[in-house]
Amino acid sequence: MATVIGVRFKKAGKVYYFDPDGIWPRPGDYVIVETARGVEFGEVVTGSRSVNDAQIVTPLKKVIRIASEEDVQRAEANEKREAEAFKICQERIARHKLDMKLVSVEYTFDNNKIIFYFTANGRVDFRDLVKDLASVFKVRIELRQIGVRDEAKMLGGLGSCGRPICCGAFLGDFQPVSIKMAKEQNLSLNPTKISGQCGRLMCCLKYEQENYEQVLKRVPRVGKDIVTPDGVGVITEINCIKETVKVRIRVDEDSFDVREYPIDDVRRPGPDDAAAIREQRPEKPRRGRPQPQPEAADNAEDAPEEGKRKRYPHQKAPKNLSTDQFLEKMKEDGGATPMPPREHRRKRGRGGKGAEERQEAQSAPVEAPKDSEA
Repeated sequence: MATVIGVRFKKAGKVYYFDPDGIWPRPGDYVIVETARGVEFGEVVTGSRSVNDAQIVTPLKKVIRIASEEDVQRAEANEKREAEAFKICQERIARHKLDMKLVSVEYTFDNNKIIFYFTANGRVDFRDLVKDLASVFKVRIELRQIGVRDEAKMLGGLGSCGRPICCGAFLGDFQPVSIKMAKEQNLSLNPTKISGQCGRLMCCLKYEQENYEQVLKRVPRVGKDIVTPDGVGVITEINCIKETVKVRIRVDEDSFDVREYPIDDVRRPGPDDAAAIREQRPEKPRRGRPQPQPEAADNAEDAPEEGKRKRYPHQKAPKNLSTDQFLEKMKEDGGATPMPPREHRRKRGRGGKGAEERQEAQSAPVEAPKDSEA
């Protein structure tokens, strides 16, 4: 356990813990603390308290002093200089024709560095811009690219509820939000209705998600059987806010009724419970297929034969016969006897007719030449 105080450097920013080091400021006081970026001016939001060692980042920085009147005036002067630096940076961005949007400018308390926050669709080569800004302000320049949620947090605005957006009012960290939360809360999946000023899913979907998950674990899903005081039925709707369920129950032989019950009065079906009788909906006719028309009773015997579709036989493909099979078939049919098949075919090209003639000439006997007559 360690004794710490919580300090915030921006409105609705993240709370950082510091070692009071014998200084006990109250919430609302301004203090000068040492951070990784140097000396910073912040506001105390939580008084001294003990926290676990897993919640702090070691080594724990210490509080230098409680801010004096001069420190407060210096912080106000830095805010005015930030507005001037914002205009100058916008002019330099337009001059260099960079595809980026400047969001905010921040001066460190000791005026050793200026941080420019911007958004862009992709990576931006701002090396020339940094050199230009450094020649103007004569201090260290840092350009930091942020996301659309951080942009909305810095700029602020009003949400669809009519109140200031949560991230700009009190949220310190962004919580992960998914479309599954909107489905479990039975919200419209229209992106314009469940998205915030940043274009992403609203952070307030996370607020009641834990309650919805606990309620949905107590009952089956929609369409499943459930046991009610009036019998076994089928769940049609679950209201997590009222903690009630609507169940379709069979009243008569041919009628059903939808009734609402508290979740505490219903239970999951067990092995001894009967299955719910479900309402049978009429089948919809398929498009493009004519439906059979009912006929008279006297033609009931002929109805199955007429209802059958007339099928046409497919022409069989000719069977490929070998040479021997073809000759046997010709003999059976009594037709003319065809020419006997050749035992082998002459090969074309190399080793064809010319090769056979050469072979015959070489194998023929050579006659001796006759003596010429005197």
